[in-house]
Amino acid sequence: MFFERPEAGERALLVHCHFTRPQRDALDSSVDEFIELVRAAGVSPVYLESTRRDDATPRYLIGAGKVEEMAELVAAHDIDVVLFNHSLSPSQERNLEKVLQCKVVDRTGLILDIFAQRARSHAGKLQVELAQLEHISTRLIRGWTHLERQRGGIGLRGPGESQLETDRRLLRERIKTIRRRLQKIDAQHQQGRRARNRAELPTVALVGYTNAGKSTLFNALTASTVLVKDQLFATLDTTMRALEL
Repeated sequence: MFFERPEAGERALLVHCHFTRPQRDALDSSVDEFIELVRAAGVSPVYLESTRRDDATPRYLIGAGKVEEMAELVAAHDIDVVLFNHSLSPSQERNLEKVLQCKVVDRTGLILDIFAQRARSHAGKLQVELAQLEHISTRLIRGWTHLERQRGGIGLRGPGESQLETDRRLLRERIKTIRRRLQKIDAQHQQGRRARNRAELPTVALVGYTNAGKSTLFNALTASTVLVKDQLFATLDTTMRALEL
């Protein structure tokens, strides 16, 4: 299915597979929500490839013939990225990129990208970076990753380390650093909670699915100006306000 008017941004081929086995079908996500996620990420959907299988294949998740068809679409329509409405294993992602000759991102990677764009607080940005690094760590198979391009390789490599080993070590070190920072932030939040408990201030939380109207209700109750937008994951950070009854 082609989209009528591709918008600005990376041109994307969207892939959704309906798995007919009950245990797999339970994990399928809405195609409409998938398209909204893609648009929320600022990506321009060009074509939706929808297919059906009994179950996933170990190599590509979908059939090899369908992957070859997708490779033709990628070449014919200048596709920048192929987005899957499913979780891909690291090996599936690598195998698909070899055939399609472009970037492949699964549903988890897509959502993390949206989170990275939406996070505003220091804690929120650290939490998103931690999730991204943990996701990347399972897909690190070759040297000269983005970490080395950002920080430079000279002086960072340990004795006898290959580039891949250096990359993995840098990832582990960064993950440890972020976790330590998050622990300090959590300790500060704990102090605030204890102070509110001592003051016997009741706390009410608004909890619900993304784009369900939580921010709209929050603003109506507290006369605040939290961002309200008809978009998935428009707001990520927690906001607290006093409410007088």
